[in-house]
Amino acid sequence: MEMVPSEENQLVPKEIENAAEEPRVLCIVQDTTNAKTVNERLTLNLPASTTLSKLFEDVAHKASYVNGTFDLAWGKTGDMGSLDPSSEMSLTESGFEPGKRNFLQLTDKDGEQPQIASDESGTAGSSGLDDSSQERFIGPLPRDGTVGCSSDCSSPSYSYSSILNKSDTGYVGLVNQAMTCYLNSLLQTLFMTPEFRNALYNWEFEESEEDPVTSIPYQLQRLFLLLQTSKKRAIETTDVTRSFGWDSSEAWQQHDVQELCRVMFDALEQKWKQTEQQQFSPLTADLINQLYQGKLKDYVRCLECGYESWRIDTYLDIPLVIRPFGASQAYSSVEEALQAFVQPETLDGVNQYFCERCKKKCDARKGLRFLHFPYLLTLQLKRFDFDYTTMHRIKLNDRMSFPEELDMGPFIDVEDEKSPQTESCTDSGAENEGSCHSDQMSNDFSADDGVDEGICLDSASSTERVLKPKSSLTFELFSVMVHSGSAAGGHYYACIKSFSDGQWYSFNDQHVSKITQEDIRKTYGGSSGSRGYYSSAFASSTNAYMLIYRLKDPSRNAKYLDCDDFPEHIKHLVQREKESEEQEKRQREIERNTCKIKLFCMHPVKTMALMENKLEVHKDKTLREATEMAYKLMELDGVVPLDCCRLVKYDEFHEYLERSYEGEDDTPMGLLLGGVKSSYMFDLLLETRRPEQVFQPYKPGEVMVKVHVVDLKTDTIAPPVSIRAYLNQSITEFKQLIAQATELSAETMRVVLERCYNDLRLVYVPNKTLKAEGFFRSNKVFVESSESPDHQVTFTDSLLWKLLDRHGNTIRLFVSLPVQSPGTNRTICPKVCGDTEECSEGSKGNRNSVEAILEESTEKLKNLSLQQQQGSSTSDSQKSSDTSDFEHIESPSPSQEPDSSVSAAVAVDNRELENRIRAAGGGTYSDPETQFPGEERSDSEVNNDRSTSSVDSDILSSSHSSDTLCNADSGPIQLANGLDSHSITSSRRSKANEGKKETWDTAEEDSGTDSEYDENGKSKAESYYLYFRAEPYAQEDGSGEGGQKCVLVHVDKRITLSAFKQNLEPFVGVTSTQFKVFRVYANNQEFESVRLNETLSSFSDDNKITIRLGRALKKGEYRVKVYQLLVNDAEPCKFLVDTVFAKGMTVKQSKEELMPQLKDQCKLDLNIDKFRLRKKTWKNPGTVFLDYHVYEEDINISSNWEVFLEVLDGPEKMKSMSQLAVLTRRWTPAQMKLEPFQEVVLESSSVEELKEKLSEISGIPLENLDFAKGRGTFPCDISVLEIHQDLDWNPKVSTLNVWPLYICDDGAVVFYRDSTEEPMEQSEDERNELMKKESSRLLKTGHRVSYSPRKEKALKIYLDGGPVKDPGQD
Repeated sequence: MEMVPSEENQLVPKEIENAAEEPRVLCIVQDTTNAKTVNERLTLNLPASTTLSKLFEDVAHKASYVNGTFDLAWGKTGDMGSLDPSSEMSLTESGFEPGKRNFLQLTDKDGEQPQIASDESGTAGSSGLDDSSQERFIGPLPRDGTVGCSSDCSSPSYSYSSILNKSDTGYVGLVNQAMTCYLNSLLQTLFMTPEFRNALYNWEFEESEEDPVTSIPYQLQRLFLLLQTSKKRAIETTDVTRSFGWDSSEAWQQHDVQELCRVMFDALEQKWKQTEQQQFSPLTADLINQLYQGKLKDYVRCLECGYESWRIDTYLDIPLVIRPFGASQAYSSVEEALQAFVQPETLDGVNQYFCERCKKKCDARKGLRFLHFPYLLTLQLKRFDFDYTTMHRIKLNDRMSFPEELDMGPFIDVEDEKSPQTESCTDSGAENEGSCHSDQMSNDFSADDGVDEGICLDSASSTERVLKPKSSLTFELFSVMVHSGSAAGGHYYACIKSFSDGQWYSFNDQHVSKITQEDIRKTYGGSSGSRGYYSSAFASSTNAYMLIYRLKDPSRNAKYLDCDDFPEHIKHLVQREKESEEQEKRQREIERNTCKIKLFCMHPVKTMALMENKLEVHKDKTLREATEMAYKLMELDGVVPLDCCRLVKYDEFHEYLERSYEGEDDTPMGLLLGGVKSSYMFDLLLETRRPEQVFQPYKPGEVMVKVHVVDLKTDTIAPPVSIRAYLNQSITEFKQLIAQATELSAETMRVVLERCYNDLRLVYVPNKTLKAEGFFRSNKVFVESSESPDHQVTFTDSLLWKLLDRHGNTIRLFVSLPVQSPGTNRTICPKVCGDTEECSEGSKGNRNSVEAILEESTEKLKNLSLQQQQGSSTSDSQKSSDTSDFEHIESPSPSQEPDSSVSAAVAVDNRELENRIRAAGGGTYSDPETQFPGEERSDSEVNNDRSTSSVDSDILSSSHSSDTLCNADSGPIQLANGLDSHSITSSRRSKANEGKKETWDTAEEDSGTDSEYDENGKSKAESYYLYFRAEPYAQEDGSGEGGQKCVLVHVDKRITLSAFKQNLEPFVGVTSTQFKVFRVYANNQEFESVRLNETLSSFSDDNKITIRLGRALKKGEYRVKVYQLLVNDAEPCKFLVDTVFAKGMTVKQSKEELMPQLKDQCKLDLNIDKFRLRKKTWKNPGTVFLDYHVYEEDINISSNWEVFLEVLDGPEKMKSMSQLAVLTRRWTPAQMKLEPFQEVVLESSSVEELKEKLSEISGIPLENLDFAKGRGTFPCDISVLEIHQDLDWNPKVSTLNVWPLYICDDGAVVFYRDSTEEPMEQSEDERNELMKKESSRLLKTGHRVSYSPRKEKALKIYLDGGPVKDPGQD
């Protein structure tokens, strides 16, 4: 026998040496005998000398069929027919090609399906599973519990009680903190790995050396113990993540499970290296490497001389490609992907390898060879990839099968061909890299690293390696980590086989359930059935992502440690965890028996408002003990004696004391409150009293009534007095009860019930019960008892009703007046005053004059009030500060009207006051600059500007209240026939709205404003009068700026905005048409109130209002914002001015109005023919407005309208509405840049005309011109790197107004290019630099960047307890 030398100078048989280097044949078999298996493929990697009969035997074993009951035929060359199952010809002789994939089809024999072989392992018996197991669901559990519903990375919802009982499987789940499903899957896999779990138990934590909170091994040890011994359904992982140095935000970060595995293994290794324990076994000290680390050789071999350079690498997992780069078909199985992993590639052409021996570039083979497989083999299926076409991250859902038992024997030292014999290998000078001949590479590393664990074939001779039993490299699958979702996010769960009973389980966060082999096969991925062309669209997004195999070696395969076999330190830890769990259980029991209820108390010292807290008391505690707890909780110790406090049943919403608990001090709180509940329909009030007082008993069934005493003589309403009554009491009995509490006469008493807000009802039927009258738990009544004639008047005509009506509708507003002096000439665009002494002094004088006038106005109000008191039988008196918000409210009797001379004096004094205000301002109300050219003001408008009406006189004198109506020409008139202010207001409003056109063309409906004048030119505010009183007010916080005045206004909220503005005229100093009203909200945002016919009903007490000078809108006018369109600027939209357009105005007239404003405010001196106005829709330019267009006729206009102003380079090209203005932009690929915009005016919507115009302005031949419509908002910016693929170039249409162009209006953006122009050639660095510039440019302009991946926080585990934060970082 011929012998050849080995690397250790030993002789081995040449036949064995040749067998080790024999070419192999990859056979891929498709089973077409069953619809369920038609998409499955069997992969066999056989020596080329294998016979056909042996091939049939191997296929039968692989497919679990009886040999001889099926046929094999060529999958792609049907003319060759079926293969002979009895032939002894080798595969190469039968037409199989080594080094390539050979496709076969497994078919029926003689029309009958193959017989399934019996298999004790049960793997082949999937067809015999019962129906229930076939339908079992192992994917992400749905939130609502419905089978088949997918979930995101968040944990399915669960209640705390659902995790208290252990699963029927006997296994414990892990709670998903938020998005920690990836962590849960890995932890459960490690826990179900006997070797890892047992080694972790053997490690002992030394508390003296490290903080247990930051010790990762210790927290994993505790977690594993809880998973093994806890009686809960699921346990938390917060202690483990805290040991990682993570905070709560990390729970909301999605990460890759394979990345976590690598990072956590590295952290564990470093922690264990820091812990130098004498009792540490070598296996535990280097646990990760001993269990998970393998070795492979990365080599390059010269094909001319056989010289080989190599490097040894270690690995913890093997990444397997799902779909090769550029390929359309994915690998069908793990075996096929492994074969591709070790398949060498040829370096030739420009990729030739420089051979050290040949001293030149030569063709070479580059590849990987496995030298050593770990005990626990981890395979990562690379399902996440990057699509360079779309520049997006994607997930590959292609089907990839994996076996339950994986034979790794074929993947050790696979070589493609025999290399030429050369001299002995050279000395590399390094331990893990060097060079040698290919025929000697097998035993290069026999002594490398002294490997004594795992399967390392290089430590034996070639003879031993070849003769070693094949079963020594057989791995069994025990964990499948599954990902469900897309590349943007999803959910992880684990399918794990228990080594105790061989049963597969699904560990899906806190849910653990049994599954079957059929469920495992569902994780292969791909579509559930054949869908032809659309198969990829229907591919399942739930598929295997990581596979973990364990070597089948009875000598090393460990079993889980039982509790009896635990080391002593673990037994102590178990005992501590049990005690902690029992303590937690007791605490939960206490929580379940604790009543939690709202507690209120009126603290006699701290505040007069109700204090709120939560009382937590055990259900067995007595009322006396609960009162003591509430006493301490409300901090009454030392303020009120404990015996002066009691707990009563209280309803905060209705402010109602339901009952007191007399004689029940020893009753348990559980009985008093009706048991332990998650929430109560009532509250508790800790009531206090003074030592000399006695608590009033509150009986069930009583109602709380707040009684306000009304005094018609002083027009005051007293603070409430609380009394308790019964719903079955009569009105007579109720009056007696009130009389006792208020010392009023029950005989003359009138009782008014306010059932709801401002709903007043006089209760007068003596025998009617309170329940029949509408009393409820908590009620509010007004009582008046006097002998005045007001008793004889109908209630709605009485002074009592008017006073209560005014009380219910009067609100208090804080009005900030303009900083500027009143009466000064104002324009819409005021010029800035120069820094001159006259200007400064004038402003100061004006401000002083206004202040003096306001002070004088206040004095006049007082004097006029005294005059009215002398002429009236009803005297006015000031309300006390603790009554209602309105004060000094005059309410004369209808029969006692003021003297006419007094009213005349009031009117004269107020006209004088207004004239003085105008004189102080040095001007008049008229504002010529705000008038349109040729516009004449109406007589009513002139009269209104010239003097204030008598209404204003009445307002200033405060001589009339809300019970009178004022006419412009006569004195006040009384309310007629019992009509209240509601009916008057509504009837007036309905009349005002009569004849209004129901179209969108009216200013009232569309512009959001109403005219302040009726059809006769008379002010609408003069038609009726509601209560209004104003007085100067100094802001306590000093927020008033630079002389700004504030006015405190008491006003009936049923007044219209128009009347309200006219009432403010004397204080503002200009007419109501020359100032605007802005409502100030809580966040200091201001919004203009413009609907003059609307009332102030939306306002409430203490609302703030700001008055700003500026012309208010008239009927048919619209406020317009003007923006400049700069098509070639980085910011194409720039705000210019606010202006006013009127209905019926032409575009040319509006341009004429704009020109002086633009010159004064924006320094734009424009020629009327050198700019245009056009429609603005958000940021997009639209229809070009021609000079002869009329607003509201040719151009629809609305409130807060926006238009573009565009400066033209030359005369206007748009002459008619039939033309179309298109903005075009050229892209030059040779320079990789976009040219500036150019406008093209088309006479029609023809594509041909557009191309002709583009050819004309660019010089591009018509046949070479490509165009595309821009996308998004103007300027439709796009990266020059993506414009060629992102846009739809040259759409096959003849007109512009059809899909996909839809260019029907001016302002559309069209890109164009020369189709013959080649893109600029760029290096990788130049392309990256351009990509950065484009990204920066697009981000600055606010436009999209095509690929902006989700920013993921890097996965880190901190060994020092957490990241070090920068103190200056927010």
